[in-house]
Amino acid sequence: MADPATYRPAPGEIPTDPGVYRFRDAEKRVIYVGKAKSLRPRLSSYFQDINNLHQRTQQMVMTACSVEWTVVTTEVEALALEYSWIKEFDPRFNVKYRDDKSYPWLAVTVGEEYPRVTVMRGAQRKGVRYFGPYGHAWAIRDTVDTLLRVFPMRSCSAGVFRRAKAIGRPCLLGDIGKCAAPCVGRVSADEHRAIVDDFMAFMGGQTAGFTKRIEERMRAASDNEEYELAAKLRDDLGALRRVLEKQTVVLGDGTDADVLGFVEDPLEVAVQIFSVRGGRIRGQRGWVAEKADEASFPELVQTALMTLYQDAIASAIPRDVLVPTMPADVDTVTALLSERREGPVTIRVPQRGDKRRLMETVEQNAKQSLMRHKMKRTSDLTARSLALEEIQAALDLATAPLRIECYDISNLGATETVASMVVFEDGLPRKSEYRRFTIRNEGQSDVAAMHEVITRRFSQLLRAREDNDEDGPGIDPETGKPRRFAYTPSLVVVDGGPPQVQAAHQAMQALGVTDVALVGLAKRLEEVWLPDEDDPVILPRTSEGLYLLQRLRDEAHRFAITHHRGRRSKSMIESVLDPVPGLGPTRRKALLKSFGSVKKLRAASAEEIASVPGIGAATAQSIVQALATGDGSEQAPTINTATGEILDP
Repeated sequence: MADPATYRPAPGEIPTDPGVYRFRDAEKRVIYVGKAKSLRPRLSSYFQDINNLHQRTQQMVMTACSVEWTVVTTEVEALALEYSWIKEFDPRFNVKYRDDKSYPWLAVTVGEEYPRVTVMRGAQRKGVRYFGPYGHAWAIRDTVDTLLRVFPMRSCSAGVFRRAKAIGRPCLLGDIGKCAAPCVGRVSADEHRAIVDDFMAFMGGQTAGFTKRIEERMRAASDNEEYELAAKLRDDLGALRRVLEKQTVVLGDGTDADVLGFVEDPLEVAVQIFSVRGGRIRGQRGWVAEKADEASFPELVQTALMTLYQDAIASAIPRDVLVPTMPADVDTVTALLSERREGPVTIRVPQRGDKRRLMETVEQNAKQSLMRHKMKRTSDLTARSLALEEIQAALDLATAPLRIECYDISNLGATETVASMVVFEDGLPRKSEYRRFTIRNEGQSDVAAMHEVITRRFSQLLRAREDNDEDGPGIDPETGKPRRFAYTPSLVVVDGGPPQVQAAHQAMQALGVTDVALVGLAKRLEEVWLPDEDDPVILPRTSEGLYLLQRLRDEAHRFAITHHRGRRSKSMIESVLDPVPGLGPTRRKALLKSFGSVKKLRAASAEEIASVPGIGAATAQSIVQALATGDGSEQAPTINTATGEILDP
């Protein structure tokens, strides 16, 4: 622990302008990010008598070894920069709301010539109109399947659209009336766009006009004795009503709003968000976060708003945001959201009526979410802590192995040998730290490959330790982040028995790495092998420590196999297409991206191959002939020698 007095800035050195500040630890990692209207009084508050600080703030300032700041011109800029840095550096002492899952959205690709409706997850993109989020992807597909009979817009992928256009025949949805088939010219781009606009208007809450219009057309058709048309319109009207029945009206005035509800205890806070569009609930999502600092309730509300809208596109930000209490810097947050929405945004606290009752419902959902999280988290924390303690005791380590790295080798005989490195921190996967290796010396055994991988990994670590630039060892001066492989693991696990362990041990000894524990996990009997030991360590089958090591080994194996299959597919398609003249790497890559495998490419027609960008009719015919004369269709199955697994072509 550091004494805050050792890095306290000199009197008068801190400016009084608005800005953002960062605390760093001894390894120059950012551990806390904050903003201030005036930097001097805010930063000075951290260097008062340590006993007057909140317990978590005490821990933060004693963990930190330096503080730095950046001056900005306005509070809005400070707010935007603060949350940008929180996302970039992932500081351990900041409150960070984490989505409990990746929510699916109903998305319409309005930026394309022929927009399509689909399910999308992850970060929102420009040129796409989003509706939701939904709790389940099947709920979106069910809604879309019902509405396509009324709004027959495109829902197929780009590949299916191109193939249908190339062969002049629509897919099944076009034949059964659930797509207007713009791919074969049944409707023009403008006519298809009109269908898409109607679909988005309906999903956006403008529902009354559609149902009334269809009902009038149905009656007119019946009066004109056009009974088949009347029956179709009747079915369309029923479809619209079924969709509307699933979306409860909660706000009679047709408001577009996001409603946030919070529940907190001394350690954690849960937030639930209901997305209301056109007065109907269109989606729900929620987060739970640890209260890593002494943030007040208004600050928690502000953090939630910034997390929710930081990467949102303009159309995803509603006009009204309803919260249980105003955020800490309400004027600044309102200005920032209005700027990103490109229109006015109002943040307010509902006091009575429908909006207040809806807020209470959202808060009740947040309460249930926190209860479920606590039950699950208590179990997980206990199991993970027990697993790390068991590994520490079994391997006689000085401390619990908080960072564990596991390595696995995957190959096909003596070709295409690859390796994987997966990282678990505090018993959980740290996927951003995963790494893949391509073995440089082809033809060597798994043992030699393991020696090469460990040598390469720890050579990088030693270079990071020797890099003593002004930001600290292993820190990239441009980004402020640790360089790749800059963190020292507490424990290294290799997939295998004594030969693999010995190879890794020799590699580490040759580099002078003696402060990292090493074990191997053999598959057959799940034995834990230590370097230079004749007998393995046997962990009970019910051991949480053994279960954690198995999870590490299985994750490393999965990661290696995934990498291997990708390289194998690429090399196979390249070898099969070698006889085709004039087919370079760029066009081979386009073929692989479009078809995915040699099997699918072999099944494709010349017209389908010619639809790939850069592939002409003559080249497509040459590809078909090359695939027809090859013997790939009758080749024997390929077996992964490390696992015995059959890998289908």
